[in-house]
Amino acid sequence: MTLEEQRQHILSGAMYNDLTSELVEARERTVLLTDEYNSSFGKAQAEREVILRRLLKSVGEGCHFEPTFRCEFGFNISIGDGFYGNFDCVMLDGGGITIGDHVLFGPRVGIYTSNHAIDAAERAAGACYAKPVTIGDNVWIGGGVTINQGVTIGDGAIVASGSVVTRPIPAGVIAAGVPARVLREITDADKTGFRP
Repeated sequence: MTLEEQRQHILSGAMYNDLTSELVEARERTVLLTDEYNSSFGKAQAEREVILRRLLKSVGEGCHFEPTFRCEFGFNISIGDGFYGNFDCVMLDGGGITIGDHVLFGPRVGIYTSNHAIDAAERAAGACYAKPVTIGDNVWIGGGVTINQGVTIGDGAIVASGSVVTRPIPAGVIAAGVPARVLREITDADKTGFRP
């Protein structure tokens, strides 16, 4: 199979061989591109976004990662406008990652769309499967949050630091814990009156 055929197979959710030469080479290419992006820290935003556009499927305006950003393939990641990723962000994007506009990530956020086979022999042979992760607009993901495969986080939601997201989080709520659960809705009482 070509890399594109393998990519489509992975996105289908079917078991795939994570050890094919095409996927190994794709990950190596991604390490080099993320190294280039991370090394560009301090250069003009437009120059840095050019590198991201070579790396990711799509990138909106004003997308910024602090060092270091790592991803598995990059070609399955779409990010909207005004994204900010704090230090040490990791995205394993085999199953696809879609991030909306004006999303904030705290430091050490990890998104993991792929998982290994449960059977030890299959796992040793490279068997994996992947499910997509979707994050809506205006979401804030706190520091050290882990987002597992197959999760959707709704618009305007907040996920508290250290949480592990294993199931969908609705829009407009604060979620926390291991596993993350909804604590409460975000209401007008949460407004402080701040105006820039």
